[in-house]
Amino acid sequence: YFKNEVLRLRTCEIDYVIEKLESEHAIRFFLLLEDAFGIKHSLHSRLFVSHHLAEKRRIRSLRCHLQRLVLEEVCDLLLKRFRGWDSNPLVWDVLCFVYSRKGLIRDALFVLLKMRALDILPSIMSYNSLLHSLRHTDMIWDLYRDILVAEIRPTEYTKSIILDGLCNQSQVREALSFMEKVEVEPCIVYFNTLMSAFCRMGYLAVSKSFFGTMFKSGLSPDAYSYNILINGLCDIGSLEEALGFSIDMEKHGLGPDEVTYDILAKGFYLFSMVHGLWKLPRKLLDRGPDLLTYVMLICGHCQVGNSREGLRLRDEMLMKGLRLNRVSYRVIIGSLCKTGQLGEALGLLSELKNSELQPDSYMYSVIIDGLCKLGDVENGIRLYREMCSEKILPNSFPRRPILSGLCQHRNIDEARSYLNIWISSSSGSEQDVVLYNILIDKHVKRGYTREAEALYRDMLDKGISPTAATFNTLIDGSLRCGRLADAREWMDRMRMHKLVPNVVTYTSFMNAFSEAGNLKSVFRLLEEMEANGVEANVVTYTVIIKALRRQGKLEESLRFLNDMLARGLSPDQVTYNSLIQSFCAARDFETAFWLHNEMIRLRVLPNHATYNILIDGLCVHGSVGLAERVFSFLRGHEVDLSKVAYTSLLKAICAKKGGDVRKAKALFREMVEVGFEISVKDYSGVINRLCRRCL
Repeated sequence: YFKNEVLRLRTCEIDYVIEKLESEHAIRFFLLLEDAFGIKHSLHSRLFVSHHLAEKRRIRSLRCHLQRLVLEEVCDLLLKRFRGWDSNPLVWDVLCFVYSRKGLIRDALFVLLKMRALDILPSIMSYNSLLHSLRHTDMIWDLYRDILVAEIRPTEYTKSIILDGLCNQSQVREALSFMEKVEVEPCIVYFNTLMSAFCRMGYLAVSKSFFGTMFKSGLSPDAYSYNILINGLCDIGSLEEALGFSIDMEKHGLGPDEVTYDILAKGFYLFSMVHGLWKLPRKLLDRGPDLLTYVMLICGHCQVGNSREGLRLRDEMLMKGLRLNRVSYRVIIGSLCKTGQLGEALGLLSELKNSELQPDSYMYSVIIDGLCKLGDVENGIRLYREMCSEKILPNSFPRRPILSGLCQHRNIDEARSYLNIWISSSSGSEQDVVLYNILIDKHVKRGYTREAEALYRDMLDKGISPTAATFNTLIDGSLRCGRLADAREWMDRMRMHKLVPNVVTYTSFMNAFSEAGNLKSVFRLLEEMEANGVEANVVTYTVIIKALRRQGKLEESLRFLNDMLARGLSPDQVTYNSLIQSFCAARDFETAFWLHNEMIRLRVLPNHATYNILIDGLCVHGSVGLAERVFSFLRGHEVDLSKVAYTSLLKAICAKKGGDVRKAKALFREMVEVGFEISVKDYSGVINRLCRRCL
């Protein structure tokens, strides 16, 4: 009722109400009409609210408010007041460029259409900005055709954008054809774009041939060129060749940089070079001391928790006269923190503070993150304060883990206090919105949806624009509480802020409908999602499969599993385990074990839950004898089974007619020997079941 009444109000009536209200109420009423009902206020009301914000000294809110006002009003002003001015074309052109650079693509395209209607020719600068924003879509061809039809000469940057767009869409053949058609002059950017695309598609040899062609064309590869190849070589396990390129990179004075170190560290880690396979690194070390190789070995050890050997190698390196540089310290500290070895990381930080090199924001941030994740928020805050006292200006990165840590391990109100302090002293809304999003998310997960909504309103009052993540969290919170109407209202507000619902938004709604057993609405949303060009992800498919199996539509759920694989998406353990459980309940053990084998084939390793489901399913719905054989097979192949698997089989043996006491005792003894904690409940459960069978 209230909504209908509000929408009937005339502009002059709204202006009158805003004029008569007290400042704070006027601001809130203005935002309510704009945010909740999508009402476009008059210029009079907007300027009136501007003065209210100024009186309240809410400078940031005032700045954002006026920025929105200018963006929306400027087109109308240009059309009505400045049509005949000589400078008008340039103003329109720069306006289009500014909209595009700000990420307001629809607005930029709107301005472009207005320019065409007024017979104003956009500059290549504006077209390039739009092409860059739309390079991952088919719209680049429409814009490129407009450029050619208007006889605007494309720049090299124009061509590189189109080339990059094609390569990112894996249309490499079309990219090469485009290069030939427009007679592109060879340059490093073009070669790097093509090399990256071929590496991504697995054609490393082709990428290497382009690298060689660069030299033949008189071009010198840059650090990015080298890193493309090094990454590709690490992906296929050619670590020696990757290190060779890194050394060559150093000879050409190009690094290696932090990206190179990160790529190589991942290469060493992924191929388990630290599990006794040291022939390659040792061979390189024996040739002569090399900082890069030492750092890779140190990081490799640190990443698998073997920090003692990693730090021993560092001492060996120092004895050979090599010194860690700032990049090396960053890489090693990062590796230590990722594996929870905070003591060693803090030791390196202390060592660094006593040297000529000084710690930077990244080093402090990564250690603060590690401390807070382990629950040591107090030391995380202490390190943050030390960072500030050293005049190392913090951004949102060290603040994020502190907020998360306070919410998780201490007090959510304390986290709110820190947020208020940081926001009052901050100037970057892009960073601030991330901090708000963290706190909104933590409130929602605890069920404090009203408090989360209050944080959202506080954001708006401070002139901080919400992101898609903000709305997705609030939508999820409403759906968790069963408030579907509120969730839909948040989705409407999301669109009012010119934010497009994404896969997370749709999946949240689909999950809510799935929980309610409303399969029809799940598929309606899937159709809407695909119609809007939003691609389903692993979570979306998992939700759909869950909805289908709950309705007993197991064959259809398998069809969606195959569709998921056909789209290049990898189902996770949760997806497979839920399907295996459903087929076990339906006594279709053949399909259940086929799904288990598919997991192994696709390298989705079965976990404890997988085997618990299979053994329990056989015990409850199938054959205890087969469950025993599966159990013995898994133990024979040294598969670690959980206590649940043991107790499921134990219950089944005891409950079986003519239960085998000897087997039950042997299995119970094995459970003790494996090291599981045995409770009084476990003992009494076995005794009671055997007694019922008079055994």
